[in-house]
Amino acid sequence: MNRRTVLAGLGAAGFAGLSGCLGLVGLDEHESSPAGVEAGAREETGYEQTAIEPLSVEREVGPTNETVTVTNYMTAHEKSVDMQLLGSRRGAVFNVLTTPQVSILGRELNPVEEMSTQELVDLVRQNYDGIENIEHEDDTDVTVLGQSTTQSRFTADAEFDGQDVPVNVHITEAVEADDDLLVTIGVYPEYVQPQEEPNITTLVEGVTTDVDEDASSDGTESDDSGNQSTDDSGSDEDSDNETDDNESSKNESDDDGLLG
Repeated sequence: MNRRTVLAGLGAAGFAGLSGCLGLVGLDEHESSPAGVEAGAREETGYEQTAIEPLSVEREVGPTNETVTVTNYMTAHEKSVDMQLLGSRRGAVFNVLTTPQVSILGRELNPVEEMSTQELVDLVRQNYDGIENIEHEDDTDVTVLGQSTTQSRFTADAEFDGQDVPVNVHITEAVEADDDLLVTIGVYPEYVQPQEEPNITTLVEGVTTDVDEDASSDGTESDDSGNQSTDDSGSDEDSDNETDDNESSKNESDDDGLLG
């Protein structure tokens, strides 16, 4: 599954109304700030920050077709887990999504603020055809940035490298993050739930607006020992081949991972 496709689609569906409202009041551009997870929570759970990505949504509004741009940010985290027949792969992900919080005359214009977890997961389902059969399982109360909110767990069927994989999807309702709204999305194979469900809670409660932009690893695959497969002692040709291999690994992580 491609996280860019899923979350860009989520942004396009969820923020279309916001773009129109901004155009009406003359605000043609608005941008959130990225958020992430504290280093201690990442180290405790084994999740690695892999990317901080802008997700921009553009709409033409009004009789003059004015272009309105809303830029959201997604901070992605990944972890290698046992994928059974597929071996150890980066099949567990945790994403922190921020979107601008805009109020005009006391009215909040971003629809994400009022969305339930069911509505949020429905947007994921509607915007990517590789995840289906989503069913709500349970709700828990969690604390994000000092605010109590609902985290819901859903089961779903996803596709990973051509294989059907039952997954758990954890989504939190939006909370305020300074001038933005913040949502978290965690996904992992259902059969590692005993290990990863408490890890998702730790990551959720470790969310911070003080994101470490230098911590991203670009999603480079690691071997089973957790070490990156690199060899600095090789020839220039070996180095070039290694660069190509790393790029291929990165693309595999982007295109085939579970929301990652």
